[in-house]
Amino acid sequence: MINLKVNGKNYSLKVAPDTPLLYVLRNNLQLNGPKYGCGIERCGSCMVLLDGVAMPSCKRPCNSLENVSITTLEGLGQNKQPDPVQEAFITEQAAQCGYCINGMIIASKALLQENPNPTDKEIRLALQRVLCRCGSHNRVIRAVRQASLRLRTQL
Repeated sequence: MINLKVNGKNYSLKVAPDTPLLYVLRNNLQLNGPKYGCGIERCGSCMVLLDGVAMPSCKRPCNSLENVSITTLEGLGQNKQPDPVQEAFITEQAAQCGYCINGMIIASKALLQENPNPTDKEIRLALQRVLCRCGSHNRVIRAVRQASLRLRTQL
């Protein structure tokens, strides 16, 4: 049995200890925010927050995460009450095909938790681990700026 804390809930799961977290999230917990992209931690589609840090989940074995708080896209907000980062991405229409959006939002959330007022250069640096081929980068940058402003005015 592997014990994981995902989106604030505790789960005891009967999975092999070396099962990648991404597979457990999608197959066992039906959390489909994180996507399978490259499978080698290079594209960012599978990003989750591990104790608040944006990390890929496609290769990380579950047994290494038993005392870690795991947050997925679903754990940030809900349809009726999205997280300010999610809301900004919606407002700015910062997705085209949408495959990278999980990684973009997760990486943005981690950045804004650490730095509530990032420069465009800092935003680009934080998002460089997430591959996007659609060309929605300008809208993503605007969304992160908008989320930053929303979060700072909430304080």
